[in-house]
Amino acid sequence: MTPEALREQLAAGRFQPAYLLAGSEAVLREEAFEALREAVLQGSGSDFDLDRFDAAGLSAASLADTLRMLPVLAPRRLVVVDGPEQRRASKFATALPDLLEDLPAETDCVLVVRSADLDRRTRWVKAFLKRKALVECDPPTNAREVAAFARAEALRQGVELERGAAEALVERIGPQLMLMRQEIAKLALMAGEGNPLSRALVGTGTPHVSEDPIWDLSDAIAEGRSADALELLARLLGRGVAPPPLLGALAAHFRRLLVCAHGGEVSGRSFVRKKIETQARRYGPRRLDSALDAIHETDLAIKGAGALGPELALERLVVALTR
Repeated sequence: MTPEALREQLAAGRFQPAYLLAGSEAVLREEAFEALREAVLQGSGSDFDLDRFDAAGLSAASLADTLRMLPVLAPRRLVVVDGPEQRRASKFATALPDLLEDLPAETDCVLVVRSADLDRRTRWVKAFLKRKALVECDPPTNAREVAAFARAEALRQGVELERGAAEALVERIGPQLMLMRQEIAKLALMAGEGNPLSRALVGTGTPHVSEDPIWDLSDAIAEGRSADALELLARLLGRGVAPPPLLGALAAHFRRLLVCAHGGEVSGRSFVRKKIETQARRYGPRRLDSALDAIHETDLAIKGAGALGPELALERLVVALTR
């Protein structure tokens, strides 16, 4: 199902005992999770009725025990497990289908599994597909879908868009949803409280960073062109692109490479698929796993976990990935 279909299901008061939120678009995964948290906990807070786990350090038995616990304040409990696609979580992923089979249809606890990857060939993903509990959180594939997201995001932020403003945002930002969210918030401050965002304001206040330059950076890195990659990174940062959307685009690209390296199919035109296959062969599965670990470490650094600033952390990552 789509995130929109999930929200409709929750608005009708229908719950499934388990959901898989999977796909490379972090913004959509976040929105789907927030919809679930609000519907399940109904504003009662998360101190007692929300548990979070990393799949790499979780056993199926421990999770089963947690799912049997009764809610304290909320109508239901919410249990969240992240990262079943990790290599270190292989035992948990193997046990997950049997655990899902044992879940009752009516339960006081809702399990939410979140994954940045969606490999439909794996048994644990098929288990969610069988239950019709997969929420696909993939990036939009055309300008109309991106414009619809821009309008919905502006509405969420309480910002009015004049006619043509959403399309102007699409022209300048492309399908970078996190950056789209940040730009709408920035433009609202520039416009002033209560004033709508015009197409002209988008033209003067938003850098032109549609998908092509960002994918140029991903390609330069994956093809080992270190000098080109560093130049593109500096150019994007200089235009005002924030580090988190850049890192998100790199993460999505390298996840596609990993899917391809393991024999999976990637979407796109034939020349795009051929390019992805060539890049995946350059790395191989083991190096791609290491690359994604490095991207995760850079994400932590950008969020303040390290001594390096966000831009320097990104530069170091680019150098490492192009070797």
